[in-house]
Amino acid sequence: MNRWVKSVVDIAVIVALVIATKTAIAEPYYVPSGSMEPTLQIGDELLATKYPYGYSSASLPVFVTLPESKRILGSLPRRGDVVVFRWPGDRSQIWVKRVVGLPGDRIEMKDGHLWINGAPVGLQADGVGQNESEDGSQEPVGRFIETLPGDRTHTIFKHATIGQFDNTPEVVVPNGRLFVMGDNRDNSADSRIPLEWGGVGLLPVSDLVGRVDALVGSWDMTAKSQPVWEWPAALRLSRFFTAVK
Repeated sequence: MNRWVKSVVDIAVIVALVIATKTAIAEPYYVPSGSMEPTLQIGDELLATKYPYGYSSASLPVFVTLPESKRILGSLPRRGDVVVFRWPGDRSQIWVKRVVGLPGDRIEMKDGHLWINGAPVGLQADGVGQNESEDGSQEPVGRFIETLPGDRTHTIFKHATIGQFDNTPEVVVPNGRLFVMGDNRDNSADSRIPLEWGGVGLLPVSDLVGRVDALVGSWDMTAKSQPVWEWPAALRLSRFFTAVK
């Protein structure tokens, strides 16, 4: 009986340590969609570092879903941070986007061009990229280098056509909220789209899980339809342990 009790205690301690680590330090997540291409690809495994923004009920491991709570040891992201958060429409879902607007910022879209505080952000053409869909199909798409205030740069995809959310009225980001967008601008449900329409709306800071600093792995998800012995060839080794910016 003592051995059995000791085994149960040992397992409980291990589980508690795993949960504590995932809550306080970092937790891995898979990318299921192309909304953050080209920065993140479908099948990437990213690591969300949790301590930069403090902790709330959103910081608990993904399988634990509790109501929204205030943050402790909290701090705001920087513009340009790629963040993981619990989607306000269903807190069991984990989404990833880029922060482009902080409390007090004025955000507007004009003809697909992001404006912050009355000025257009830097945007430079960078050739053509390949937009990958969940079924593995690809299509050419315009590739641009975007420069946010503070000189933080990243790459975005943008189709040539003007879409429904390429022109939006100016929004002032209120306290406790963030404006987030996907880098794949024509394939992202983000803060341009109200929550009731399936977007993010203005993201509550309390829903932040953590900051994406690196990829720990990547796998071409279309390989699932191939024979098992071909799966290792689908590993994108060049993306393993690479920084995300």
